[in-house]
Amino acid sequence: MTYYFFSFGRYMPFIKKLSFYGVMLLTFYVQGSKAQTNIPLYPDNQILFAKEGTEIPRLTVYKPAKMKSDIAVIVCSGGSYGGRANDWEGIPACKTLNDAGITAFLLDYRVPNPTRMQHKEIVPLTDAQRAIQYVREHAAEYKVDAAKVGIMGFSAGGHLVTTVGTHFGKTALDNPQSTSLKPAFVIAVYPVVSFADSLTHWDSRNNLIGPDITSAEIKEYSNELQVTVDTPPFFLVSALDDNVVKVENSLYLEAALRQCEVPVELYLYAKGGHGFGVNNKTVSKQWTAPCMKWILSNKWKISNNK
Repeated sequence: MTYYFFSFGRYMPFIKKLSFYGVMLLTFYVQGSKAQTNIPLYPDNQILFAKEGTEIPRLTVYKPAKMKSDIAVIVCSGGSYGGRANDWEGIPACKTLNDAGITAFLLDYRVPNPTRMQHKEIVPLTDAQRAIQYVREHAAEYKVDAAKVGIMGFSAGGHLVTTVGTHFGKTALDNPQSTSLKPAFVIAVYPVVSFADSLTHWDSRNNLIGPDITSAEIKEYSNELQVTVDTPPFFLVSALDDNVVKVENSLYLEAALRQCEVPVELYLYAKGGHGFGVNNKTVSKQWTAPCMKWILSNKWKISNNK
């Protein structure tokens, strides 16, 4: 084995000539890496419903360079409940929130898999509820308001967050502090909402429940049917030409929210298809600007799980 030894002395003249901008770039990189902290979702890896070989769900904290708000947003990428499109959806969304001065938490929820977990159909919901519970119970640590924790999701992640927004009274979590699991608000981008045959995204439905889904399960996980007057406010985004997840998923949910007089904003694109994330390349004006304004301009509050 050969060892190589280097002396920094011979390189000192070169190091001293590093430009101011190079040093600043290095500083920015180091600070940026510190701003992102990975947190196991469950204490001591006591992961609910886990079997041997389970993946470890986690939160990644994205802190803005300058906080402009005490609001926090948990972000859930899509992926048909078969994966998580973090690079395309979740991470850019967290950075967009940071640019608006908002603290973001990227959630790596577990993808339903019967060989790695029990009760796979409620595992993503349980992980998302645990994320809300964690952020609320550690709000002071992150300098956010526990009453102002919202959640954002894309595609199948949109189904997850609309489930969070309509099923907050049901949980498998231990909750000794009676922490509210109701998000202050929900942002759903080209979301899967319904599991009805005429509307659903089949891969998402099959991955979460399976092909032997019952009529009761279809109703339970069709979130447009689960809206009540206690459902939190929604911001919905879809494109009319989405040929993967029908725009009617958002339209039916909007109608249900309005019927219950729940505040809702719907941002519709004429074009864009599915999976455009934070940047619909067919247009010049993005949904993110009015969404950030919507988040920052509202005085969010929560009640208990009622």
